[in-house]
Amino acid sequence: MKQLNAKFLISAEKLSQCPETNLPEFPLLGRSNVGKSSFINALCNNKKLAKTSNTPGKTRLINFFNFTDKFIIADLPGYGYAQISKETQAKWQRYLEEYLLKRKQIKSLIQFIDARHDIQKNDFVMREWVETYNLPVFTIVTKIDYIAKGRQSAVLANVKRHFPGDVLLFSAKDKYFCEDMIEYLINLCQ
Repeated sequence: MKQLNAKFLISAEKLSQCPETNLPEFPLLGRSNVGKSSFINALCNNKKLAKTSNTPGKTRLINFFNFTDKFIIADLPGYGYAQISKETQAKWQRYLEEYLLKRKQIKSLIQFIDARHDIQKNDFVMREWVETYNLPVFTIVTKIDYIAKGRQSAVLANVKRHFPGDVLLFSAKDKYFCEDMIEYLINLCQ
């Protein structure tokens, strides 16, 4: 199976702390526990590279990962859940907006949707924000292995109905669509 080597680069709170690189960058957007860190680990076949947790809201910084000098994946804090103060949430929002709007290396945003649940209100709010600024984005439907094969096409069709653009299926657990995802990301870098 095709996989890429990856290494952790740095964690940053705000744009000025982001790594200096000319590589295409893909920030990961999604609710807490939607599978962003597991996605990173599956692409490089290393379960310990990006920290995963059953407790929502553990990612507090932008974590940058270099994939074989082909592209960077930026794991962002999940939206929708975090046991933090309103003041801290406002600061995160300000820093993340600055990063997403001003980081020149960003090739496309990737929004994650959990296949096991209906699309959540905060997913729609995030997509509306992305579309307001006309940012490039595609969608990954994660945890597809939890859905019966006969229902997977219905889940995919539902997400496509609400979110325009490319919608791809993914399972970190079974590494379904992992090779296709690597090819897709590399092609976007061209």
